[in-house]
Amino acid sequence: MIVVYSMPACIQCTATTREMDRRGISYSVIDLTKDEAAFAKVRAMGYMQAPVVETENDHWSGFRPDKIGALASEKVEEFA
Repeated sequence: MIVVYSMPACIQCTATTREMDRRGISYSVIDLTKDEAAFAKVRAMGYMQAPVVETENDHWSGFRPDKIGALASEKVEEFA
């Protein structure tokens, strides 16, 4: 399960979810302004900016096309 911790009017958040949509990657979005527990979790992970993307094996902050591409490659390998 992939989770994108996001905030309203966040350009990098929008870019991240658009790229995931373009590549057919399934994810859920949690709005950090509406979920205090999620906000605390992201802070505890050491992140200070959105988006924060959490996957089964990794997590990162910001718009990272390289990481999104790696997720898309993993998806292709699962179905090969």
